[in-house]
Amino acid sequence: MDKIMRYPDRARTERAQLDAVLDAAPMGTLATVVDGLPWAVPMLYARDGDRILLHGSTGAGALRQVAAGAPAALCVAMLDGIVVADTLFDSSANYRSAVVRGNLVTLGEDESADALNALSDVLIPGRSTEVRGHRRKELAATLALALPITPGQWTVKVRDAPPGEPAETSSAWAGVVPVRSIAGAPVPAPWVASGTPVPASVSRLTRTT
Repeated sequence: MDKIMRYPDRARTERAQLDAVLDAAPMGTLATVVDGLPWAVPMLYARDGDRILLHGSTGAGALRQVAAGAPAALCVAMLDGIVVADTLFDSSANYRSAVVRGNLVTLGEDESADALNALSDVLIPGRSTEVRGHRRKELAATLALALPITPGQWTVKVRDAPPGEPAETSSAWAGVVPVRSIAGAPVPAPWVASGTPVPASVSRLTRTT
């Protein structure tokens, strides 16, 4: 479960390399099996030391099954570039990906508030200090979970290279087209009063991307 079988040269085995991939991609896909059928859903997450924090509605039946101890896997992936080779067969992509497997732990109400703050601050650093705290009703409606990161239960794979040299003479262009995500200018909600300043947490998003 912790070995990359295809293209093992792209495997990364240091825990710091796993953390780097997890910290760079705030959205992943949580997967498990429900009633003998595959179940997968994209979710925001946040790495908190040796665990991954996730959350969802307490009304989500499949999520409750995962919370009850069903084994699960979180997969994250980022496209970093289109690799254009001299042939379609040899064209590829540069990417970073990680899979973490295990059993999720349900967090109690007190810990849930901190976990939800951490999730928010990964997506919008500092936002939790700019708005009111969680209300008890909101916490009761939210299922906060933690997926422990344990040895032997994760893999990381990275491709970061140009296309290989062609096996035969070719006049075709070849190279890499980088792909990046960039935050645009903030757009206020329709109900926000004209002239309301953009908060520091939101302004920082546009300065750091």
